[in-house]
Amino acid sequence: MKSKVKDLKTRNPVELQQELLELLRAQFGLRMQHTTQQLGNTTQLRNVRRDIARVKTILSQKAKQS
Repeated sequence: MKSKVKDLKTRNPVELQQELLELLRAQFGLRMQHTTQQLGNTTQLRNVRRDIARVKTILSQKAKQS
């Protein structure tokens, strides 16, 4: 997990926005699978939600630095 945070901190805001969009799309797909009872591993939802929070946190930190 630490390596993911370090990787995210080295990216620029444009790349972070792109990552956020991909994660939001993944979250939508997982939610649809969950509601149609096709999702076997429900921990994926939690992991994606936490990744979204990490990206948003780093984006806000970079915005404060600028």
